[in-house]
Amino acid sequence: MTLTQFSTESAAAPQRAAMWSSVIAETYFPLQLNFRSPETFKGQLSRRQMGQISVSRLSTEPLQFERRPHHIKSATEEEYLVTIPLKSPVVFRQLGQEVRCDPGGFILERGDEPYRFSYESAADLYVMKVGRQALADRIPNPDRFCAKVLNGYSGMGALFSSMVQGVHKQDMANDPRSTSVLTRHLLELLSLSLEEVGVEDPGAGSSVRAAHLRRVEQIIRDNLRNPNLSPDMIADKCGISKRYLHELFKDVNGTVSQRIRDRRLLAAKDMMEAQPQKSIAEIAYTFGFSEQAQFSRLFKAAFGETPSGYRATLRQA
Repeated sequence: MTLTQFSTESAAAPQRAAMWSSVIAETYFPLQLNFRSPETFKGQLSRRQMGQISVSRLSTEPLQFERRPHHIKSATEEEYLVTIPLKSPVVFRQLGQEVRCDPGGFILERGDEPYRFSYESAADLYVMKVGRQALADRIPNPDRFCAKVLNGYSGMGALFSSMVQGVHKQDMANDPRSTSVLTRHLLELLSLSLEEVGVEDPGAGSSVRAAHLRRVEQIIRDNLRNPNLSPDMIADKCGISKRYLHELFKDVNGTVSQRIRDRRLLAAKDMMEAQPQKSIAEIAYTFGFSEQAQFSRLFKAAFGETPSGYRATLRQA
């Protein structure tokens, strides 16, 4: 979690625009930068890399960023940026939607679709970069939250925003275990923040249906180690019919059983990181997988490698 820092002060005036474009591409992904005055432009950026995510602070003069189709063609991974403005509003346009995000809010930006992002006065921003799969593992279809102003004033959004800033500011030891725990907490807070938005957002369905979905997600999270966790148990705890429960999940492109399985696999993966002394068989059994072969097959399908392969990767790291 070493802090890497960049500044235009290290570049001669004629090279500042090219230098800053390179810094932005390295920290986030390639973007077209439009400067008001390329040779006098001033900017500072500091970044902490934390496994699956990075957290950076960006302070610059007015600037416009564009993600263009030719940038996306060369991308090897789908990624999101979560931007938290502190000092001045930012304007973001993607997929035909344009929003203005004032300090206190935050926005989610898709890296696999063209966009334009700008601010008209000097800005101070925190930006978290995360791979699409890491977020999609925790919340279904995160694309639906893009190009919307999200609440960073209260609730989970305020906790998420505060933790992003706190993680960036603190000079912590470069300990893989600590980094893994902090990364998980940031991703969980972000997903919980988005779930809060989903309850209030008419586009996510009626408020009643959205509230039921949130309750279902909470029951699943609270009962991952319960061998009796099932659609029947969830429907009973929510006070709804099993048929209605299955209808709710049509809105999020999946089934209740798939959601239970995916959350259990993610919890098992997190436990492998946090408790390396536990055997793979013990972890699998903890989360309801009675056959290790089945657990290994599902784990590989979800994360691209077997549990033993993932554990070997952790040990190398």
